[in-house]
Amino acid sequence: MTGFDGLLPRPVRLARTDAVLPPEGYRLMITPDSVHVDAADDAGAFYAEQTLRQLRGPDAFRAAALHSGPTPLPCGVVEDYPRFAWRGCLLDVARHFMPKAAVLRFIDLLAVHKLNVLHLHLTDDQGWRLEVPELPLLTSVGAWRAGSWVGRPPDGTVEHDGRPHGGYYTTTDLREIVAYAAARHVTVVPEVDIPGHSRAAIAAYPALGVDGAPSSVWTRWGISETVLSDAESTIEFYRRVFSHVVDVFPAKVICLGGDEASGGRRLVTEIAAHLIRLGRRPMGWDDLLAIDDLPPEMIIGCWRSAAVSGHDVIACPERYLYLDHRQSDHPDEPIPVGYVTTVADVYGYEPPPGALGAQAAVWTEHLDSPRSVDYAAFPRLAAFAEVVWSPAPRDYPEFETRLAVHHLPRLDALGVEYRPLTGPHPWQTRPGVPGRPRYRDSS
Repeated sequence: MTGFDGLLPRPVRLARTDAVLPPEGYRLMITPDSVHVDAADDAGAFYAEQTLRQLRGPDAFRAAALHSGPTPLPCGVVEDYPRFAWRGCLLDVARHFMPKAAVLRFIDLLAVHKLNVLHLHLTDDQGWRLEVPELPLLTSVGAWRAGSWVGRPPDGTVEHDGRPHGGYYTTTDLREIVAYAAARHVTVVPEVDIPGHSRAAIAAYPALGVDGAPSSVWTRWGISETVLSDAESTIEFYRRVFSHVVDVFPAKVICLGGDEASGGRRLVTEIAAHLIRLGRRPMGWDDLLAIDDLPPEMIIGCWRSAAVSGHDVIACPERYLYLDHRQSDHPDEPIPVGYVTTVADVYGYEPPPGALGAQAAVWTEHLDSPRSVDYAAFPRLAAFAEVVWSPAPRDYPEFETRLAVHHLPRLDALGVEYRPLTGPHPWQTRPGVPGRPRYRDSS
C-alpha cells in the first residue's frame, strides 16, 4: 500500500493478518488523520487499493497523475469481501487472435473490477494460439487461416473475406501473461478444446482426426464435423500437449472443453485422468455430462444447464452472460448475434446456490480487435462484476445511476471504448454487408 504515499492527504497503514475477514476481504478505516487497511490476505489488500482508487475519482484510473498534491477522501469505514471465490471472464483468442498487449490490458480491466479469473480460450477450429515447442506444426500451420467467414447465418455467406488471420503466444509470452495476472490476483485458466473445435490441430497433424484426412484451419464459424479420434496415438499426443499446458500455467484448474461434439469420450476421460495425475482439476462444458464415467474432480461450466449434481459448478449461462450477444434489436447494433442481452439482463442474473462462482464470456467470432472487445464487454462486464462480488437483492435503477455518474467516467479514464447506454456511437455502427462486423480496425 506504500504506492499511495504522496497521493493521499494522510498516511496509509496496512495490517494483513485479520483472520476475522473472509478470504479476499478487507476493511478500510478513513479518518481525518489516516487511512488504515486490514486485509485477510494479499488479495484483500489489493482490492482495498482498488476501492481507494474509486474513492479518489475517475482520474485515479488514468495512466499518469494529472493533479499535484493530496486527494481528499470521504471519512468512514468500508468492510468488504466477495460473494463468490470464482469471478471470471472467458476471452476467446482462438477465433480472433488478440495481441499480447491487449490480453495484458484486459487483465488490468478484470482486476479493476475485482474479477479474479481469466479463462483463456486458446484453441478452436479457427486457430491454435498456444506454442508447444515439441509440436511445432500446431503454430506454424494451426495458428493461421486464409480468411474469416463474413457474418453469420442467415445473413452471412460461406465465402470468407480473403484476409489472412493468425498469431500465437510463445511459451515466454504465456509465462509473462500468467505472472502479470498473478500480480493483480487474477488466475489464468487455459482451455485447449477437445474432442471438437479442434480443426486447427487436425490441419497441423491430420492423423489426429477421426478419418485421418487432410484438413485446413477453418474459415467458417459454427460447429465443424471434423473432430479428434479416440485412437491411442491421439490420446498420447494430447497428453504431451496438456503436460506442456500444466508446465506453463500454475492454475489449479485446466479446461479441456468438451462442447458441441459427439464421440471422443475416451479421449476426454483419459486427458481428465492425466490432469488429475498431474495434480490439477479438469474443467469442461456441460455437454460432457453425457459421459457416464466423468471423474468426480471434474468442474462443469454450465452454459446450458442451471445446475449439476455430483460436480462442482461454474455458472456461465449463454442466456445472460455471453457478452458477444447483441445488446438491442436496433439495426445499429454491429452484429445480430444471439439473444438480446442488456446491461439490466446481466445485472439481474442470479448464480445458482452452491456454485463455485460465475463467469462471463467474450467469444470473438465477430469481435476482431480490442476495440470490438471493449464494445461487447463493457459496461455489461461491470454489471456482472457486481453480481459476483455483492449479494442480492440489487436495484438496477440505482446501479444505472451509479454506472452513469461514477463508473463510465472511470472507463473513459481507462480508455475503454464501451457501448454507450443510449446505443452505439456512430463510429461503432458503420454500414456494411448485413452481418459484417462494422467496427473492423483499418489495420
